[in-house]
Amino acid sequence: MVITGVGVVSPIGNGKDEFWKALEEGKNGVGYITLFDASDYPVRIAAEVKDFDPGQWLEKKEARKTDRVIHFAVAASDMAIKDSALDLSMEDPTRVGVYLGSGEGGIGTSFQNIKALVEKGPNKISPFFIPMMISNMPAAYVAIRCNAKGPSLCAVTACATATHTIGEAIYAIRRGEADVILAGGAEAAITPVGVAGFAAMKALSSRNDDPEHASRPFDVDRDGFVLGEGAGVLVLEELEHAKKRNARIYGELVGYGNTTDAYHITAPDPNGAGAVRAMKMAIAMAGWDPAEVELINAHGTSTPLNDTMEAKAIRALFGEHTDDILVHSTKSMVGHGLGAAGVLELIALLMALEKGVVHPTINLEKIDEECPINVVGKSPVYKKISRALSNNFGFGGHNAVLAIQSYEG
Repeated sequence: MVITGVGVVSPIGNGKDEFWKALEEGKNGVGYITLFDASDYPVRIAAEVKDFDPGQWLEKKEARKTDRVIHFAVAASDMAIKDSALDLSMEDPTRVGVYLGSGEGGIGTSFQNIKALVEKGPNKISPFFIPMMISNMPAAYVAIRCNAKGPSLCAVTACATATHTIGEAIYAIRRGEADVILAGGAEAAITPVGVAGFAAMKALSSRNDDPEHASRPFDVDRDGFVLGEGAGVLVLEELEHAKKRNARIYGELVGYGNTTDAYHITAPDPNGAGAVRAMKMAIAMAGWDPAEVELINAHGTSTPLNDTMEAKAIRALFGEHTDDILVHSTKSMVGHGLGAAGVLELIALLMALEKGVVHPTINLEKIDEECPINVVGKSPVYKKISRALSNNFGFGGHNAVLAIQSYEG
């Protein structure tokens, strides 16, 4: 299965080219919250999507009836289809699927309607509340717009959502259920209740006086993640289908690992056993030797527990080869996009494969001694990469890993 189209909505740029350029330059997408008044909140910083007009993708009336998470999903899907040069009118709609996840769904809509219910009563609830709020609606909305009548799925596995969704799409295409699947994730959780909830858990960085340096994966001074938002969608195709239409191929999706820690509702298993198993599964499915892995886009949240666990898991699996593997974290620039994180990070790996650019991990001043891995620092590394892993680990102990490689024809 190959990737033939890319669509991105992110805190550092909208559209593939703008996103890729920003990654290479180490652009920081973190700043003070502007989507609502956060002056009284313990955390006042986030990585917001900027310069985004839903009217570019949806009619005004349609945009008013849909949540911001749907706006992002629609935009990223349209970009991916355009980038792939795929003419959906020429496809059998029953052979086109949509696998698009969201960890929080329409959390902004939920907040607004619950507030209206409490303050003004049940008659003030919007008739669009439920379809605007439920997590499967980005997938359903995109399918309706694209007349995609093939398999459809919305994974909801917290921070591992997009990675699981893309991984399950691999199986659907391998089983022969579809020729094309739009796959990825979308999230729009920078809302009063979203920020307050994560802040109450003490999961977020409270570096309110220095937002640009708040997201610092693997750094000894990290103090939590920065909430992000956005969407990423990939056009996944069965290889022969892509070749028949002379599609541009970014890379091959060749491996997927899916495990559970069964340890704690939020904390990862500190020994990293579940993460190790997921990486092993992805490598085995790809048919690689572990020593062939050259790059890992880490989950790298900038939280003390996650970064330490992930680094130990990488060292446990790869042993001495760990020192030869480049590791970086996209979250250092875009924050933690929750259900969209995995696809944004996989797109960053596509850049590494296509352009020979491993983007930096900005804000890494001094690596934590508890993270014994080869993390790319504040400057990009220019190197030909052909095999890479993308790691994502979600609350509840969900672990998902994807393996991609260069397409050699």
